[in-house]
Amino acid sequence: MLDDIDRGLIHALRIDGRAPFSAIADVLDVSAQTISRRYRRLCADAGLRVVGLAEPQRSDRTQWLLRLTTGPRAAQDLADALARRADTSWVKLASGGTEIVAIVHTSTAAGADGHALLLHDIPRTAGITAVSAHCVLHTYLGGPTAWSGHQQALDATQQRRLRTAVAEAAPVTAASGVRADLSGADSDLLAALQRDGRASLSSLAAATGWSPATVARRLEQLRADGQLFFDVELDSTLLGVTTQALLWMAVAPAHLDHVARTLARHPELAYVAAVTGPHNLTAHALCPDPAALHRYLTERLGTLKAITTLETAPVLRTIKMAGPLPTTGKPPVRRRY
Repeated sequence: MLDDIDRGLIHALRIDGRAPFSAIADVLDVSAQTISRRYRRLCADAGLRVVGLAEPQRSDRTQWLLRLTTGPRAAQDLADALARRADTSWVKLASGGTEIVAIVHTSTAAGADGHALLLHDIPRTAGITAVSAHCVLHTYLGGPTAWSGHQQALDATQQRRLRTAVAEAAPVTAASGVRADLSGADSDLLAALQRDGRASLSSLAAATGWSPATVARRLEQLRADGQLFFDVELDSTLLGVTTQALLWMAVAPAHLDHVARTLARHPELAYVAAVTGPHNLTAHALCPDPAALHRYLTERLGTLKAITTLETAPVLRTIKMAGPLPTTGKPPVRRRY
C-alpha cells in the first residue's frame, strides 16, 4: 500500500501533472531526490503515468461509449484489439467478461470517415452478439475534473503552497484573453504528451521540431485556455479500491442535469456523463469492496427518485486507460483504474 509521501505525490500530480519535483518535495518536506525516486518506483510498480490530453469538447472531437457483447473466449482478444487503436481509450472488460466497454473518439469534421470503428470495423468482427453506441453529450465528472479519491493527502495549505510554487516556476505566461485553439501543428506535441505528460521540454522540442522556449510557451497557452489537461493513471487497488462498476441509469430529462450534478459530488464516482440512448446517464463507481458498492447503490443512489432504472455492470479489468498503450506491449497488469 501507499504511504503518506506516495499519496502526497499522487495528489500533487493531480493538481498539476507537470509540477516540478522540487516544488512537490518542498510541500511534503522531503528532498527532490526522494520524490524523483518515489515517482520512478510508482511508475514501475503501480502503473503510475501522467498523460497530457486535449479537452474533448474543445478539440472538435466527439466521444462515444461503445458497448460490445461477445463470448468470454473472444472478449479478451477483441478488447486487446480495441486497445491498440489510436481512436479508443478506457477499454474495459465488464459483466463477467462477456462485455467490452470503450470510449471511441471521432472527428466532428471528418463526417462518416471519422466513424470507421462504429460504422465499418466493428460490424465485420466475428463473435459479437450485441453492439450499442452512446454519444457522450456532456461530461459532469472525469477528464479535467479529477476523481476526489486521489485528493485526500494534501491539506488546503499544502495545496495552496504547491500552486504558488508552480506558478512562480512557470517559464512563460500566456497572454491574457488570447485563445489558443488546437491546430494541426499541435499534433506532434499532443502525441508526445499522451505518451508522457512529464516529458522534458527538450524531449518535446525534439518531437515537434520547435525550440524548447516555443514548446514552453505553447504548453502554457493551451493549458491557460483549457485546451490541454493532464490525467494521472494508477493502479486503484493501491488506493483501497477492489470493486468497480459501470452504472447505466435512466433519468427523466427534466431532472437529468440535477441528478448528474449531484452524482458528480459523490466521492464513490470517478466519471459521470449524460449520453444518448435509453440509459441517458452513466457513471463509473470505485469502491473498497462489494459491500461498499451495495451501500452506495441502496443508500445514495436509491434516494434519488428521478433515477427510474439502474443497470450495474461490474468491471473485471481495465485494458487501456486514457493514454495510448506503452510501446513495449500491454499495460502493466496492476494498472486497473
